[in-house]
Amino acid sequence: MPFKATAMKAGLMSCHDCGKLLKTRETVKNEVLTCPRCNAEIHFRKPHSLTRVWALIITSILLFIPANLLPIMRVNFLGTMESSTIMDGIVYFFHEDEYFIGLIIFTASVLVPTFKIIGMIIILLSIHFKWKRGLRHKIAMFRFIEFIGRWSMLDIFVIALMSTLVSFGGFTSTIAAPAVTYFSAVVVCTMSAALTFDSRLLWDAN
Repeated sequence: MPFKATAMKAGLMSCHDCGKLLKTRETVKNEVLTCPRCNAEIHFRKPHSLTRVWALIITSILLFIPANLLPIMRVNFLGTMESSTIMDGIVYFFHEDEYFIGLIIFTASVLVPTFKIIGMIIILLSIHFKWKRGLRHKIAMFRFIEFIGRWSMLDIFVIALMSTLVSFGGFTSTIAAPAVTYFSAVVVCTMSAALTFDSRLLWDAN
């Protein structure tokens, strides 16, 4: 069922900072409107939202490749250095029958970033091609993407914890490897994409 009534069509806009709903008025060229409550600039929609989100998502895809291919952790045991990727760590936990830990890391490090990237691409394509079906489901998916974004850093937290705790008399040490930087950048980009995206654009495309 199409939804045609929007606040913009009714002449209303909301402040992105404080959420105050404002009645629009005629403006002159290049005039900047400000919120009477918080004095922030106000717009019907976040400026250049789609362009910025596309840039962040494409960057996330490019960074996600080395994040999974390069080693994310190095363990030095009695002078022998061993490197492992994200998948190496997941396979290790499954081999050790630590299915719960392996599943958590697999979900947080692989499934969640992949879901966020694919989900945002679907939403962006829906706006570009003006797909009118399933708008409620896409909004629900976007809200879920916003919610789970913070859990993507779980793998980094595990490495930081191991680096602090795994030290047996100086015989063993754990250090972060290059993939940590790429993976952290993926998380930042996907979270920034969710914050930059203006979900009201879905209804505008209807």
